[in-house]
Amino acid sequence: MAIDKKVVEILPALRMILSEDTIKVARISEDTDASIAQLVVHAEGNSGEVIEDFKSKVERYKVAKGEFPQLINLVGLGVLAVANTAYEIDCLLTGTPVDASKIEKGRASGKTAIITGGAQGFGGGLVEFLMKDGGNVVIADLNEAKGKEFAAELNEKAGGNKAFFAKVDVSNVDSVQELIYNTVCEFGGFDVFISNAGVLRAGGLDEMTPEDFEFMTRVNYTGYFNCAKYASPVLKLQTANKEGYFSDIIQINSKSGLKGSNRNFAYAGGKFGGIGLTQSFAMELMPSRVKVNSVCPGNFFDGPLWSDPEKGLFVQYLNAGKVKGAKSIEDVKAFYEAQVPAGRGCTVIDVMRAVYYIMEQEYETGQAVPVTGGQEMLR
Repeated sequence: MAIDKKVVEILPALRMILSEDTIKVARISEDTDASIAQLVVHAEGNSGEVIEDFKSKVERYKVAKGEFPQLINLVGLGVLAVANTAYEIDCLLTGTPVDASKIEKGRASGKTAIITGGAQGFGGGLVEFLMKDGGNVVIADLNEAKGKEFAAELNEKAGGNKAFFAKVDVSNVDSVQELIYNTVCEFGGFDVFISNAGVLRAGGLDEMTPEDFEFMTRVNYTGYFNCAKYASPVLKLQTANKEGYFSDIIQINSKSGLKGSNRNFAYAGGKFGGIGLTQSFAMELMPSRVKVNSVCPGNFFDGPLWSDPEKGLFVQYLNAGKVKGAKSIEDVKAFYEAQVPAGRGCTVIDVMRAVYYIMEQEYETGQAVPVTGGQEMLR
């Protein structure tokens, strides 16, 4: 796909300029008949100049009409539709009356979130909660078939919000840039970037190959950098165009980012490094009202990362001899459950509560929030 960088440089600002009491959704369409537009703005020039021209024209429109326009012809880019929800955008572009009963409010209403690794497992659980609570979600994943199927399932039950699939390989710069572009085209921007995608291959120094080590580092560490690098310009553009607005980059880290992990050094090293990135990004971006935090979950025993019968950690740890005396998967699981003061593994809702805390507060940044049932405590 040819990426028009101007879309990413302009639309997030326009979305915020048109957001008053609530943060809007904005979608650009190249196929919509421009004659339905209420306002015309030429978008061929310098991005900063286009934004200033847009701002002055919509202000004049509001003075004359008493409200902001919802359909704007951005000459050179397409028709921009702006509304409170993704459902209302669909209605605008199709000329369909809005059925207010289809619009439900929730804790995430008005937010658009990208979740990498969001097609299944832990990331899929975060997607479901955000969607259920009224947020728009971008399911960013390599698994295109599963991601599209998941988005379709969620959209059948949506209450005005929308799930959108975008294929991404977080270790590939071009792929991450395309993810940001596709999100901006669909929603006008985003408020939360959850960097969740990760891989794990256990093994000690004798077993770990340089190729496996490099692969895990590329996804778990460099992938987080790639996401933060290309998400942050959009978030900064939005905060610059709406006073008092905050946005978030949230890395789903691990308790292995807080304490070394035996025969799991490649994963732990990447997660330790991720917290270093979080703290450093936070210092750089907080002046722009972009908060950067990590969440460090304990063991998610019920997800495929642990429980997959062929590639899960229980199988890997059993085969690697990581748990002394363990003869079965059940032995390995019992060993890890016994290490948790809460007596159980971490669940998606445990982490979702931490994510909501991060999103809703405006004063903490650069934190690594443990969600480990007391297994790892802050020092």
